[in-house]
Amino acid sequence: MRLAIMAAVLAAATFAGCTTVPSGAPAVAAATPMPPITIYHLEGRRSERVVWLMEELGFPYELKFVNNSLGASLAEIRKVNPKMPTAPTVIYEDQVLMESGAIIDVILRRHAPGKLMPALDSKDYPWHQIWYQYAEGSLLPRVGTDYNVWQIKAPEKRSPLVDSENTIRFAEDWLGTHQYFGGAEFTSADIMMEFALRYTLLLNIVDNERFPNILNWLGRMHARPAYERMVAKARPNGMLSPPVPLPDEARPPPR
Repeated sequence: MRLAIMAAVLAAATFAGCTTVPSGAPAVAAATPMPPITIYHLEGRRSERVVWLMEELGFPYELKFVNNSLGASLAEIRKVNPKMPTAPTVIYEDQVLMESGAIIDVILRRHAPGKLMPALDSKDYPWHQIWYQYAEGSLLPRVGTDYNVWQIKAPEKRSPLVDSENTIRFAEDWLGTHQYFGGAEFTSADIMMEFALRYTLLLNIVDNERFPNILNWLGRMHARPAYERMVAKARPNGMLSPPVPLPDEARPPPR
């Protein structure tokens, strides 16, 4: 009798284990339907990221801006987001969303799980997160600070610690051994980094020709059909009021 009871317990435990222990890759969460969204946009600004994302995913959206007028487009944004009129401003169901990185994350995790983001348990995932945050957390703040300071007084040499060249060189070196920023395939980290690096090179902070990996990567990003569709819809007149590049004499020499 005792042996029979033990056998039954072991069989139950084995059966339970088979139903609770996952095997293989983790299941991807089910996507929820994408609600209608409206993207309030300024031509040539960060709101391009959200438009590009929607084009990559093939999701419908309404794009609102006044062609060839940043002032009029901003006035439209103020109507729906008066407390923080910034681009992108996205109307998502009954919410007003801001911050391009946050908007992209919400859309992917809720409505396109498993797309444009490596698996949580993959080796690529930590670096996807690093580059996804690097665009706005490290690269653009450093570049913007140096650009503003160097407009006032050109430095004689670069900082021995961290300056724009460091932050750009970090991306250049990564692209020397990787095709993309977020893993083996194109991801949302590339969408975040594209604007950051393109804008950086416009500022003439460094000699752009010294960063061939970045130039090559930008060329590949800009050749993507979804990116081309984004440009046609969101930047029909190019980048309005582009930043004024530093004169070469205001740019410190390479370290």
